[in-house]
Amino acid sequence: MELLFLVILVGLMMLSLGLGFPVAFALPGSAVVAIGLAAGTGWLFSGDSTAYFMSGSAIEWLSAGVTNFRGIYWEADRDTLIAIPLFVFMGIMLQRSRIAEELLVTMARLFGALPGGLGISVIVVGALLAATTGVVGATVVAMGLISLPAMMRNNYSQPLATGTILASGTLGQIIPPSIVLIILADQLSSAVDQAGQMRTQLFRESTGAFSMPSELGVSSTSAGDMFMGALLPGLILVALYITFVLVYALIRPQNAPSVSTGQTIDATFWREVAVATLPPLILILLVLGSIIAGVATVTQAGAVGAAGATVMAGYKLHEGPGRFLPTILALGSVLALGILGNVYNLNVRQLDSSGEYFGVMLAAIATTTLVYALGWSAWRTFKVDDTLRGVMIETAKTSSLVFIILLGAAMLISAFRAFGGEMLVKEFLTGLPGGFWVQFLLVMLVVFLLGFFLDFIEIAIVVVPIVAPILLMNPEANVTAVWLGVMIGLNIQTSFLTPPFGFALFYLRGVAAASVKTINMYKGVIPFILLQLGALGIVGFNPQLVNWLPARVSLLSENAPPPRNPRLQACVEEMMSRQVPEREDTIRARMAAVAEANLNILPDQRRQALETALSDMDESFGLLAEFDDTVAQIEAATPDYRPLHRQVAQINTDIARFESRIDRLQSRLRNYRGDDPDDVAMRSRIEGDIAELRAQQEAARDSMPPGWEEAQADFQALVQQEQTARLAFRRAAEPAYATVRDLAQEAGDAEPIEAMMAEIAGLPLMVATTEPEEAAEQVQDLEREVIAIAGHADLAGALSALRRSLTGRGASPEAAREAAEETVDVFTAELGWRQAAADGDLLPALVALEAETRHTLGLREQDRLSRAQALEVARCVATHRDVSLRF
Repeated sequence: MELLFLVILVGLMMLSLGLGFPVAFALPGSAVVAIGLAAGTGWLFSGDSTAYFMSGSAIEWLSAGVTNFRGIYWEADRDTLIAIPLFVFMGIMLQRSRIAEELLVTMARLFGALPGGLGISVIVVGALLAATTGVVGATVVAMGLISLPAMMRNNYSQPLATGTILASGTLGQIIPPSIVLIILADQLSSAVDQAGQMRTQLFRESTGAFSMPSELGVSSTSAGDMFMGALLPGLILVALYITFVLVYALIRPQNAPSVSTGQTIDATFWREVAVATLPPLILILLVLGSIIAGVATVTQAGAVGAAGATVMAGYKLHEGPGRFLPTILALGSVLALGILGNVYNLNVRQLDSSGEYFGVMLAAIATTTLVYALGWSAWRTFKVDDTLRGVMIETAKTSSLVFIILLGAAMLISAFRAFGGEMLVKEFLTGLPGGFWVQFLLVMLVVFLLGFFLDFIEIAIVVVPIVAPILLMNPEANVTAVWLGVMIGLNIQTSFLTPPFGFALFYLRGVAAASVKTINMYKGVIPFILLQLGALGIVGFNPQLVNWLPARVSLLSENAPPPRNPRLQACVEEMMSRQVPEREDTIRARMAAVAEANLNILPDQRRQALETALSDMDESFGLLAEFDDTVAQIEAATPDYRPLHRQVAQINTDIARFESRIDRLQSRLRNYRGDDPDDVAMRSRIEGDIAELRAQQEAARDSMPPGWEEAQADFQALVQQEQTARLAFRRAAEPAYATVRDLAQEAGDAEPIEAMMAEIAGLPLMVATTEPEEAAEQVQDLEREVIAIAGHADLAGALSALRRSLTGRGASPEAAREAAEETVDVFTAELGWRQAAADGDLLPALVALEAETRHTLGLREQDRLSRAQALEVARCVATHRDVSLRF
């Protein structure tokens, strides 16, 4: 019966959407009706309103969607969706400022003389508008009103002209900033959590281990990652469009002729081009550049975009003297703040310590000027045609629609789970032969077909939460969430072009002349849909196109993850396995220089630590070779072990699927607990089905390939051997490097001790002639000062002992005098060996050895990768890595 109500739920949703009900009401309405029918039917026929739910009651499932929605979006740190109204405001404001019209006219002049030049200009403008407004309807309408008549007058083919306009108008769905990408990032963040739990459960069942190593986890995503990941695929799509139009124009010049405007290409022309293109390009740079540079989150970049759009609209809508003055003030203020931020420390919380009062004052003036310029521009948009009010109303409408749909989708998915739909989808996808790629291709096909009937929002918030966890948890493909999101985003983009409900088709049909046939529009979008599918294939086979830019930005940012980060380990180890042997001779030469230096000047403890470090460094080369050998053994064993592992994994999946079906049937048994003949018959039938499933489950267990346990034990032994070798190398190399680094810092930090020696030498006299409390305060000041010295433990310990002898338990003048003399001796000894090391050949040798091992043996001890290493690791982590054999 649960399956029946699941069909009713999906049928109601499709019917209500097909009849034209608003999505915001169709989704939750279908959920409420289906849950109500299930509860009523259960109460009517079995006396239990919960009889036809997988678990729980109708009230629990009705409230689950709202509770889940509130639990996710009411969190203080869950601010991703706040970017939606900001980017919507930005897009509508730019659309009202007539930026599209100016760009279309300018680009037509610039590219018109090329074969297919008008079509190329439409694509370029579509890309620029996508990176600024992102409003599909407004873009298609503007290009349909301006470019389509010009293309028709110049004898362009109707299918080519309409197809180019329609496809270019939808670029805003994949080129950031995009509302689709924000919604997908939000949905995928929840899917990553579910996928992580599923993968952890799989690891426990496969290995028996309690916890899964972090490097085997599911990689998360964010709206910023989605923006960066979609940038290159979006540009590839633009290049495909331009290439198609250019090739088509060369093959059939009569259908896409070049158009000569007769305008001279002179300084005036280029000035007009600059005036039309530079403002949107600057806005794109500010919005996307701030995200890519890592200086702003997506929400902050949305605020920048909204402010920039207001400034741009302020000068485009206003005609008269002083047109550009607010813009000049705003740009000048931003530039001044950037310069001041590089010159001064503008953190007001650190003002007392930094003393940058003049810089903060200048920054306050620049900020005030910027606020004034924004207010001036906003006032202009308010006064000219009441633009600001209209933009605010449209932003509120659009944003409210998105959030209401999100709430309705949460309720629909809750009902879908109530009837076991999520479990059925999981069983179906995981039961398909062929593994991840068959599952993925099927999901992509379903998304593509749904695009014929549903809008991108419905697909993103209904389909993604159901299928994404299943795809992300697969350890063999081990795809990143950002790659999956961009692939779905590229696929969803076709929903605007595919008949019968492609919204872009309706937008253009509403403004196109009657002479433009609808059938020609349908013909025109076909090659562009194929190009979109081609781009989908290119990105699918080359995940680096998506993953590389987010990884690069992350590893080069100020908050870059350290080399010790578990998700970087595989790539860091590959790099070290190549670089350490290459630098071994040089490192050994630096080690020999240290060993040949006079080590007797060092205190015994430090000398022994250095000798141990040199010994461990010498041993680490062999340990790394042993680790590389175990890796090679695993790679050699993998071709024979992988097919066996896949076969067993499929059998285990079948066993789990049988167990899930058995659990569902057992939950149904409670609905037939009566003694009447119908209940008895149904109970007998269900018990027979359970017995048959258990028999199939046992048959699956018996089908395990012979020798599997031995093969698994042998392979896991290799894995354990690899882990042992890895730990042995790390335990030798990393502490050895840390010892050399610390000793080099200590030996090079003699000057602060020397500067304190006069005060330290006077401690015995000060202790003898000063009140204990006052003397203790002076000693405590010295403690604070000495903390900044490298290797200050002995120094701080001596001062601390002196302070306790003054005011602590057992304090006495004699104890204080002895402690003061001991402190002088400690400081004198520390200064002596440090100066001796600096004056001799030990310190230069230690510094040279530390520099040579910093990014080799001691790489994992660093706070961040070097730039060259970060770029190499970014290329490495951009490739999906199969980790299934660890399960």
